[in-house]
Amino acid sequence: MTKSLNGKVALVTGGSRGLGAVVAEQLADRGAAVAITYAASADKAEAVVAKLKAKGARAIAIKSDQSDLASAKPLIETVIAEFGQLDILVNNAGIAIQGQLVDDPELDGDKYNRQWQVNVLGTIANTRAAALKLSDGGRIIFIGSLLGSYVPFAGVADYAGSKTALVGYARGIARDLGPRNITVNVIQPGIMPTDMAADVAGELPDRDAILNMHPIRRIATLEEVAETVCFIAGPSAGYITGETINIAGGLAI
Repeated sequence: MTKSLNGKVALVTGGSRGLGAVVAEQLADRGAAVAITYAASADKAEAVVAKLKAKGARAIAIKSDQSDLASAKPLIETVIAEFGQLDILVNNAGIAIQGQLVDDPELDGDKYNRQWQVNVLGTIANTRAAALKLSDGGRIIFIGSLLGSYVPFAGVADYAGSKTALVGYARGIARDLGPRNITVNVIQPGIMPTDMAADVAGELPDRDAILNMHPIRRIATLEEVAETVCFIAGPSAGYITGETINIAGGLAI
């Protein structure tokens, strides 16, 4: 694998598990120094860092609760203090709360409001803090969801809305940061084999029925989603900005 990201520093939020951990590893494989964040999974985060260091990469884990908007500035300052720069921000951290209809009399508003806090306001806070420090020619990548563009079943309105909000925000800051040659894009995976997907699997319709909607009848692998993230983070994607890229086996066509 070519070291296309040699000399670059990447921050992957929510990098202790799932897609974030695979993205961190693939960025490191391409030569980047990598910081990951975690909210509670310290052991998992340190295991990811140990794996990256074993590959010869510089890596750190930073405890940062994205639901606390005041955590954003110290997070970015910690990355700069450790590595001296920030070139790539992968906004991966988020939560999935699904299953209740909007007219459900038992709708847990506080729980769903926290999802907006983490997925949207927390992500925006991190992005604002990073934008002040990001190197010219840098990359901002949001991990969205196909549900941000296409909703094939009920009970996901708030989650889908939180991901759609990121699309509009990304397009706006692509305009703001374009003069600095900073690209801003959204990667929208479909279903992936993650702990978060497993947590909400019982709230989804029949899995086989959903797979039957896919022209390519399988779920995405973490590796192929991470490969796309790394391409957008790399030198060949410098003229791709404000875009939304679906990795969902054609589900939305």
